[in-house]
Amino acid sequence: MSTSLFGTVQPYAGDPILSLNDAFGQDPRTNKINLSIGVYTDDLGRLPVLDSVMAAQTKLGFGARPYLPMDGHGAYRAAVQRLVFGDDHEAVQSGRIATIQTIGGTGAVGIAADFLAVHTPGRVVAVSDPTWENHHGLFQRAGFATQTFPWWDSVRGEASTDKAVDAIAALPQGSIVILQPVCHNPTGTDFTRQQQDAVTQLCLDRRHVVVFDMAYQGFGDGVDLDASWVRRCASAGMTFFVANSFSKNFSLYGERCGGLSVVTPSAVEASLVLGQLKLAIRRSYSNGPTTGPQIVAEVLNDPQLHQMWEDEVASMRNRMIRMRAHLANAINAHEPSVPTAFLIEQRGMFSYTGLSADAVISMRNNDAVYLIETGRVCVAGLTEGNVDAVAASLAGALKLKQQNG
Repeated sequence: MSTSLFGTVQPYAGDPILSLNDAFGQDPRTNKINLSIGVYTDDLGRLPVLDSVMAAQTKLGFGARPYLPMDGHGAYRAAVQRLVFGDDHEAVQSGRIATIQTIGGTGAVGIAADFLAVHTPGRVVAVSDPTWENHHGLFQRAGFATQTFPWWDSVRGEASTDKAVDAIAALPQGSIVILQPVCHNPTGTDFTRQQQDAVTQLCLDRRHVVVFDMAYQGFGDGVDLDASWVRRCASAGMTFFVANSFSKNFSLYGERCGGLSVVTPSAVEASLVLGQLKLAIRRSYSNGPTTGPQIVAEVLNDPQLHQMWEDEVASMRNRMIRMRAHLANAINAHEPSVPTAFLIEQRGMFSYTGLSADAVISMRNNDAVYLIETGRVCVAGLTEGNVDAVAASLAGALKLKQQNG
């Protein structure tokens, strides 16, 4: 047995997405295509710098960068509330929402988990199967055991959202339920409006604690429409958490701009919750970064820049819709019998192919097309220049899947 303090430390297998992105960077092939990591690129395969962001940077200048308060930049926090809930929502006007600036959407979910571990320990935490893997990791880090409810039927190759509703109804009273209100990662399939309302009532009746993870606002139907379920829950009197992110819809990935909002029954409780969220931040990273949140706040609080930003988000959303259609048509040009309707029906940054890990590895090795091994495709990484090569690779893999049943 090793006598070293670190002799029993286990090797880290690596994150399935970030490690694959590293492997892509080391691949010497010039025809390689990265559809693994959740990043939006323009039609030249570049990370876009939004005009609204550039205008805000020019307007702000930037000088000294003092520490921010623990809960973050004040104008940013106010802008987050208005964007998520709407300017005139009663919950905003009455002050019963506690909002903090966070280090990306990941930091928002992590602080929610830390807060709930202190104030609601030992509860069941339920996440969809499949989901973003960090939903498990962040809540397990906070001391919770996580379990899943069905979201994808691998036999039929489609979402099973009706089963998800039934499973949420069967959870123990007071469970913590992690939900993605729009553009579900990794499947791109969401609850219908009727299912959303059914889940809202279930959570009210069963006193479940909902944590919404809204990382893709604007990429589904539009900035306001994508937040409609969250807003209806606030109107229904539900107490819940909302994590949001500006990585994708502002193309500010490395700035780590996120927010966490907690909807409470009263302004008094919101003040108490805000204090405890500040304590959780203090014990984690003390306070957040300055530059990115100032840019976001400037854009969202300036009517002209805000409209410019919404137009840019619409352009990104519409380009992803076009690339979905292009990919589906190109696949069927290679293999007419292969079903591709799922590419059109799913939405947001991702599509779920149902391909096996072996099929994905074969695409990577043979065609230099990188997907994560769950079979998720980042359609936001498709371009006019690479879509035909992706289609040829996917067509072969989907055809083989079809033949094998």
